[in-house]
Amino acid sequence: MVQFETGEALTSPLFRVEHIVKRWQFWLGLVVSAVFLWLALRGLKLDEVIADLRTANYAWLLPGAAVYFIGVLARTWRWHYLLQPLKPVPLARLFPVVVIGYMGNNIYPARAGELLRAYVLKRNEGISASASLATVIVERIFDGVVMLLFVFVSLPAAQSAWNVPDSLRVIVFGGSLLFFSALIVFLWLAARPATAARVYSFFIDRLLPGRFRAPVHGLLDRFMTGLAGLRSLRHMLMIFLTTLLIWLLETTMYWFVTHAFVFEVPFVQLMLLNGVINLATTIPALPGYVGTLELTSITVLMALGVDQTRATSFTVVLHAALWLPITLLGLYFMARASLRWSDLRRAAASRDVETAGT
Repeated sequence: MVQFETGEALTSPLFRVEHIVKRWQFWLGLVVSAVFLWLALRGLKLDEVIADLRTANYAWLLPGAAVYFIGVLARTWRWHYLLQPLKPVPLARLFPVVVIGYMGNNIYPARAGELLRAYVLKRNEGISASASLATVIVERIFDGVVMLLFVFVSLPAAQSAWNVPDSLRVIVFGGSLLFFSALIVFLWLAARPATAARVYSFFIDRLLPGRFRAPVHGLLDRFMTGLAGLRSLRHMLMIFLTTLLIWLLETTMYWFVTHAFVFEVPFVQLMLLNGVINLATTIPALPGYVGTLELTSITVLMALGVDQTRATSFTVVLHAALWLPITLLGLYFMARASLRWSDLRRAAASRDVETAGT
């Protein structure tokens, strides 16, 4: 098993380059979020939104939060299922790791919570960070495919579907290209591991200096083991069905939040809203999807006939309901596990350190 030499990892050239890249990601995310928020809130009468928020029935958030956390349990089971070829991890031990990861995505830029999740799993269970990151990427691909399914199923049923702005159509088209292409590539990698190994070995042996070849080979080999769950049609079907359940549960949470404001949006249109929002969160932005969520939610709701004030009030409460409970629980699990903020740096460094292991 790889032993972590934290000081060496944090001063390595790869980590220094990655640190510079992440700083650029932060500033890019700040600009994107600022622009998206300006587009979402221009022309808005703030006093009307505040009045609308004061009259909302927040009791509806309780069942909404309950449904959301049932979805988090489903996410935990899905990851448990993907990790089985590597090591069976009990759901009770895996649930806090999943929550910590989502908390990290809400607080750190560039979805760094995924790295934190892999780091904590390695620390707790000894599973290679590279292999577990492969399973996380598989999760994201299936999430994207189901979001696209939601959009394609619900868009024709939406009364104002053809009035959806071109910018949202671009998001759907770009998301389709991205996720379906990634799914094809990962299915090929999982189905042809020997061929894939020959392909990346060909490039590694010809393009990298000799001292880097063995470590990078080891890193990619461990990554390939994380794709084992895609080598069975039964496994893929279970992952797809679980992902479908996860996002139907989150759409049900949206439905509960609409009742806090007493306005009618059919469930199928909320599937469209959920799909477009989550496709838009692939755009680089500040942690917690600030701006991207607001613009897409308000735009889609207005296209579906909801006035700007009510669409904005709903979006503010929805964003808070999606962000706050999972973040607070993640901070609790983080404290209980004696994790520190510096562990995020170690999480980022762990990929570098792993390349030194065998």
